[in-house]
Amino acid sequence: MIGTAYAQAAGGATGNEWLSLLPMIAIFVVFYFLLIRPQQKRVKEQRAMIEALQKGDEIVTAGGIVGKIIKLDENYVSLETAGGTTFAVQRSAVSALLPKGSLKNI
Repeated sequence: MIGTAYAQAAGGATGNEWLSLLPMIAIFVVFYFLLIRPQQKRVKEQRAMIEALQKGDEIVTAGGIVGKIIKLDENYVSLETAGGTTFAVQRSAVSALLPKGSLKNI
């Protein structure tokens, strides 16, 4: 009688295999729309902002330094800060583009 019970349990699970994968698929879809897709959108916007930099733009670096672009290179940006100090930072270190005239208010 015990041998019959094991045989019945093994044979009855064949129809529910796809239903057991459904929660995993649902979790992946939720992660995609809540985490992966917004992150890809942010990276795309950041890349477009870095490529659109121009001489005279006011920016903030990843380290929090605020300055005005005086020279652009393929990989570097020359930045002038409030004290007239000029230094170079990588383009990838630019975190935000400020509206024109923001440096006068600081």
